[in-house]
Amino acid sequence: MSLKVKLLQDMKTAMKEKDILRKNTVQLVRAAILQEEKDNQIELSDDDIIKVIASQVKKRRSSIPDYEKSGRADMVEELNNEIKILMSYLPEQLSDDELISIINEVITEVSASSMKDMGKVMSAILPKVQGRADNKKVSEIIRNTLK
Repeated sequence: MSLKVKLLQDMKTAMKEKDILRKNTVQLVRAAILQEEKDNQIELSDDDIIKVIASQVKKRRSSIPDYEKSGRADMVEELNNEIKILMSYLPEQLSDDELISIINEVITEVSASSMKDMGKVMSAILPKVQGRADNKKVSEIIRNTLK
């Protein structure tokens, strides 16, 4: 079953169960997917949908510090719950050890030796870890490895 169909079924189930948070979260993701399809006039594959979901997770994570600063614990909790829901649609996340192993392999493949090679390493590794690791975390590990 495609991811798009799974999202639709989950939204219907959430509506029947009156799970407002799940329904709203899935609805927002579906809207982002439809917008992406309209803008580019293409049918998104499951990999493309994973990218959209990952970007939705990233948006929510980046909003959390702002709500924490303004003392909106209720919004922080809601965003964290939305992130949990969205993460259930993403592939299993890589552990730090798995990620470091993949990064070391790629560094060897592209013969990277300094920070000047950061772009080469990032462009080679992103397709391998897409949706399974946070790009910020990947970048941080690469920086620490290439010092």
